[in-house]
Amino acid sequence: MDLLKRNAGTILKEYALITLGVLVYVTSWCVFLMPHNFVGGGVTGISAIIHYATKGTVSVGTVYFLINIFLLGIGLKVLGKSFSGKTIYAMLLASAAFEIIPGLIPHEFIEEFVLSNGKMLCALIGGSLVGTSIGLAFSQGGSTGGTDIIVLIVNKKYNVSPGKMVMFIDSVIILSALFVPSFDADGNALTPAARFATVVYGFIIVAVDGYSTDMFLSGTRRSIQVMIFSRKYHEIADAIVYDFKRGATVLHAQGWYTKEEKEVLLVITRRRDITMLLRYIKVLDPDAFVYITNVSNVFGEGFEHFKEKGRKLSEREKSQISGQENNLS
Repeated sequence: MDLLKRNAGTILKEYALITLGVLVYVTSWCVFLMPHNFVGGGVTGISAIIHYATKGTVSVGTVYFLINIFLLGIGLKVLGKSFSGKTIYAMLLASAAFEIIPGLIPHEFIEEFVLSNGKMLCALIGGSLVGTSIGLAFSQGGSTGGTDIIVLIVNKKYNVSPGKMVMFIDSVIILSALFVPSFDADGNALTPAARFATVVYGFIIVAVDGYSTDMFLSGTRRSIQVMIFSRKYHEIADAIVYDFKRGATVLHAQGWYTKEEKEVLLVITRRRDITMLLRYIKVLDPDAFVYITNVSNVFGEGFEHFKEKGRKLSEREKSQISGQENNLS
């Protein structure tokens, strides 16, 4: 019996959430960041810089698509078939969305809601929405590709920290805005002081973006402890191990009131998995007694690794690597 067999509904849900994440990502750029000539890290940052330098004649979506196709080709050659269909889907969707969404946003809305509320507020809101949307896509095994591919290639050949590589690439992209001519929506060239401010805001956006992604992913990765009291503990344990693909421990116990010997199942799993786990239990034993508690710092197979000497990878960095290398949907 496989109660968690991946069906069309499950796959559809994953792609729907990736779609939502990508659309929020693109909308955040189009509404909060691009009207202020902001830049950021990754391929989107490069695309925005080229868009500003050409007075908007070259669209962000076009540059985004061409760069990602180029990087994807290199990645497939060097890394092999280590890209999920979700990554390619997210990249194509983002490219199309960058072409369509700007035309759907009324100019009056940008004037009243964005430009009149100041750059700092828009940088914070835009950065947080971008980070949250990336986290949503990562949580479903998706990724927008981009400079993540460069990080994977370098990390495969050299023992370089992915975090340092991401910081280095993003810093180079943002700092390049100092030297590339930039024009606002009215075709006016930005002064050197304005370009310097753009760089400062770019680093703020990247910082908020990374923090928001980590906060979102750390929430979905929190673990819980489940204690299951059931006469059908054997069937439930088999289902958890073979279908749910989680470990289960049988504890010997005694009910003190009845003096009856019984077995109790102990399960540690991710918070995001609790709904499915409860469905297992309900199907196998509707009368089971279950209680759930939060746990922290779970180390071992299927959870976190023990911290080794050196910098610990952030949730975003681990998702960038695992999502690209292990998801072969």
